[in-house]
Amino acid sequence: MPLLEIKNIETYYDLIYALRGVSLDVEEGIITAILGNNGAGKSTILKTVMGLIEDQPDKGTIHFMGKRIDGKDTEDIVRMGISFVPEGREVFEELTVRENLLMGAYTRKDRGGIKEDFERIYQHFPVLREREGQWAGTLSGGEQQMLAIGRALMSRPKLLMLDEPSLGLSPLLVKEIFRIIEDINKQGATILLVEQNARMALGISQFALILENGRFVMKGPSKELMEDKDVKEFYMGIRSEESVKGFQRWKRKKRWR
Repeated sequence: MPLLEIKNIETYYDLIYALRGVSLDVEEGIITAILGNNGAGKSTILKTVMGLIEDQPDKGTIHFMGKRIDGKDTEDIVRMGISFVPEGREVFEELTVRENLLMGAYTRKDRGGIKEDFERIYQHFPVLREREGQWAGTLSGGEQQMLAIGRALMSRPKLLMLDEPSLGLSPLLVKEIFRIIEDINKQGATILLVEQNARMALGISQFALILENGRFVMKGPSKELMEDKDVKEFYMGIRSEESVKGFQRWKRKKRWR
């Protein structure tokens, strides 16, 4: 049985359908990536799972660990074991780093375990230990992303959902964030990753799906998708030799007109 099972969900904003009969299984213990361009509906999938869109999904079902969760309150979904790192981080800017992390553990009462998890988060993100008493709003974008991921981990999720973790970060920070995501997965967390950076996402995930206009148009093992000609050209910016030659011929013709 998949850890997360989404069946034929339809989600809309006002009268505009964002998801059109989407189905998705997330297997336990792996990183599953959802790729697609802006406006494809990637973030809407995560928000629908978390119950963040009122009265949605309009149709379909969502099961987590065999239990139906569509229609439940977000707080109940978090208590069941799902954490969400939204696009844009959304840290509490006027709270300190430590206070932000404590907010991630608000559903827990095991003080000893919370103390252990602080150490675990600081091992993943040593800079957060250095900034422990600093207001979150004064952190850099990369540090805020680390804090948002750390905050989500403080609830000890069985499923961690990440929405565009590379957004707005430098290439060096993107590599560091993705290395840490891999480490978190190796320590046992199942991860559902929404990402535009197809090269990085396919590089760390085991399974991937491509979303266009609210529908999945392709899915399979990440290694296979990474070798697919269309994926290379349209999502990774790698043109095939044939398409490059065609483009060069087009340029030569245009030049002599």
